[in-house]
Amino acid sequence: MESLDINALAGKIDTLIKLCDQLSVENQIMKEQQENWPVERARLIEQNNQAKQKIVQIISRLKSLEQAG
Repeated sequence: MESLDINALAGKIDTLIKLCDQLSVENQIMKEQQENWPVERARLIEQNNQAKQKIVQIISRLKSLEQAG
């Protein structure tokens, strides 16, 4: 009986160790992704600014065409 309890406990410990290892890997991946967020944010802000500039240029052209016509 006692050996069954020890075996069950050993199995649960092995499961917990595997889970801990898996969580460590996932945590490392998430940390690496988080480090990339500022770079990605800056890139998206730059794209947004470029899009705004293009829209302003288009509106300006449309206004000049409207005035010319």
